[in-house]
Amino acid sequence: MQALRLLDHTYRTAAENLACEEQLLDACARDDAPGVLRFWEPTECFVVLGYSNRIATEVNEPACRQDGIPVYRRCSGGGTVMQLPGCLNYALVLPAPSDSVTETNRWIMTRQRDAIADALQRVGLPGLVSVEGFTDLALDGRKFSGNSQRRKRRYVLFHGSFLLSADLARISRYLHMPTRQPAYRQNRPHEQFLCNLPLPAALVKQQLAATWQATDPIAPPKIPPGRIAQHESPEWIRRF
Repeated sequence: MQALRLLDHTYRTAAENLACEEQLLDACARDDAPGVLRFWEPTECFVVLGYSNRIATEVNEPACRQDGIPVYRRCSGGGTVMQLPGCLNYALVLPAPSDSVTETNRWIMTRQRDAIADALQRVGLPGLVSVEGFTDLALDGRKFSGNSQRRKRRYVLFHGSFLLSADLARISRYLHMPTRQPAYRQNRPHEQFLCNLPLPAALVKQQLAATWQATDPIAPPKIPPGRIAQHESPEWIRRF
């Protein structure tokens, strides 16, 4: 596997952070460039819909409005998530390892699982790390990482979040139970289904950077204002 470039940068706004990953995907696909591993960490709370999610069924909008929690939509599939301090987000942009979405999921998730299991072992913490529901990572059956992908002709954006020290009690206030659930969830509410991974962000970053051979730091790209504006547009956010 070709070594990736490394970007560890959090932009000021949620819209910029979401738009950055589309920008990286388009740039790599256009220029046939080496891939990128990116990290960022939210400093505020906000909701992010998957590409095809409906606000009415996934989000408690009255609670979001009352508490000033904004809602955004990302370009990839998967479920609706809560972004809040204590989450570590990553994005992989790399040549697609397979034409199959399922095979790409398996190839990436297996490596992510092994990286986290190794990190727990290194610090002497117990727990079984498993891939569940195709793109979740779980610790002893409780989810700590959700992931999704978007594909171009030759490149893929594969991104997700790690819950590390997040206030998980807040999630139930703003997100309904998902309309689609993996079997292993067994209809558990958010506070019983989710858990924080007991590792520091620095160690998770180190493990993923080693796994994906991300060794060459790059400067954060300049994102076109129009791309940022799209992520703030009600037409985009409420398209379904």
